Amino acid sequence: MTGSGATGLEAQESRLGRRALLPLLAAPAFLSRRAWAQDAAWPSRTVTIIVPFAPGSSSDIVGRAMAGEMASSTGKPIVVENRPGATGELGARGVVRSAPDGYTLMHAPISTWAINVALRPNLGYDPVGQLTGIMQTVRTPNVLVVNPRQVPANDLPSFIAWLKGNRASYSSSGIGSSDHLTAEMFKQVTGTDVAHVPYSGGAPATTDLIGGTVQMSFQNLGSILPQIQDGRVKPILITSEARNALLPNVPAAGEAGLSDFVIYSWQAFGGPAGMPPSLVAKIHAAAAAALRSADVTRRMKEIGFEVVASRPEEFATFQREEIARWRRVVQAGNITPG
Repeated sequence: MTGSGATGLEAQESRLGRRALLPLLAAPAFLSRRAWAQDAAWPSRTVTIIVPFAPGSSSDIVGRAMAGEMASSTGKPIVVENRPGATGELGARGVVRSAPDGYTLMHAPISTWAINVALRPNLGYDPVGQLTGIMQTVRTPNVLVVNPRQVPANDLPSFIAWLKGNRASYSSSGIGSSDHLTAEMFKQVTGTDVAHVPYSGGAPATTDLIGGTVQMSFQNLGSILPQIQDGRVKPILITSEARNALLPNVPAAGEAGLSDFVIYSWQAFGGPAGMPPSLVAKIHAAAAAALRSADVTRRMKEIGFEVVASRPEEFATFQREEIARWRRVVQAGNITPG
């Protein structure tokens, strides 16, 4: 009797257990269908692209051009919100804390995606673990420019010789900026010693180069091109693989004798960690189409940028390589955030 009762109780518990388990077994499929439905509907409302720098910055200009084209193609508002501060950290932290649903995204430069973590050990966000990289959007080389009244050299060998025989300084748009670390890498590969004078942006850095406060600087192609064309600064080399059509007479780094000095200042697009791959693919397709549109491509060329629109997996590999590269430069130069 006892045995028979126990067997009946066990059977009842087994049936109850199976009933309780059924919703749990169905839950992943339900959640998967729900996530797929949300992905398929994107965007169903306004999308915000955070740019962690001020209006008018290059990442803002590129982000707004991309957002405008994406809004036209998707039929939904896609707005850019500027959240400057702490070299991009303030805006990036806001993205990290947002839901991974594709409605809060970020467009930011190399500093936010790679240099900050290489330079600042106590950075308040992890650009690899806490963000989803969707693509590298654009890139531009830097140009080594000098004050033509103070520097007699016209090519890289004579300029290096001049640096080794004279006291010189270089300007940058700020500690941890692409032009700052490019100059530090230049010092390391050429064995030269040039003092760093940081500024709060590329414009004042260029103004003091023209005025003679400093003798050299590395600046983005698009931002320094007007000053080169006016003869206010003299270009020595460009950090791209090959010569650029905007400066056909300026040798590329490898051609000038610096084969390991190909450097681009790049920008990237992404969102918070945890975004479903299907959603990433849909956003990538919209962003890539926007960047490759005739109007945006033409606008990018006008300001010195090349459209990249890389795949997410390509960007993931590239980002890790860039972090490692700039970490080596920071450590070799004993560079601190200041």
